[in-house]
Amino acid sequence: MELAEAAQSGLRRLADPGCFSARAYAALLQAAFRSLLSGQAHHQAALDHPDLEHIDPAVLKFCHAAAATCIVEAGKHRAERAVISTYLEDCKFDRERIEQFCTEYQKNKDSLEILLGSVGRCPLHITDVSWRLEYQIKTNQLHKNYHPAYLMTLNVEGSDSRSHPDLNFSCSMEQLQDLVGKLKDAAKSLERTTQL
Repeated sequence: MELAEAAQSGLRRLADPGCFSARAYAALLQAAFRSLLSGQAHHQAALDHPDLEHIDPAVLKFCHAAAATCIVEAGKHRAERAVISTYLEDCKFDRERIEQFCTEYQKNKDSLEILLGSVGRCPLHITDVSWRLEYQIKTNQLHKNYHPAYLMTLNVEGSDSRSHPDLNFSCSMEQLQDLVGKLKDAAKSLERTTQL
């Protein structure tokens, strides 16, 4: 199991009893599993636990992301308890926290593997793009905005021919120009590759 330096840093901070008390650690660990297994709608609610209120929100989200990354990587590699324990020891976790992590992982292992198995291996194919221009005058904080934004919808299909929800996002003119530039670069790169 190998994680990026940012995830390792978040795990080391999560292991620190000065930053996360035993109760806060348990709450964050359960929140990480809950947010992964119950979907995006419950992500923010998972962090609204009374034992986590005193922790800086930036640190909380950083450590939550690190814990979730570790959980997903362990599930992806079907890591055994010994592998997880060794990895968490390297991140300065004490025995009690390692035991809590492994117990929670074992309890949710089957659900996690089902979730990871449903992700699929082939990327979606974009079949159509639609857009519209939105001009926002004010925000809900009463700040004047006066910036146009493009509301993009990408129609996609998978190689498994199942229907997939459209991808929707909003972007500024600069972001849209950057996206178009990157798509042109990718098309040129693909064209050069096929000519070889």
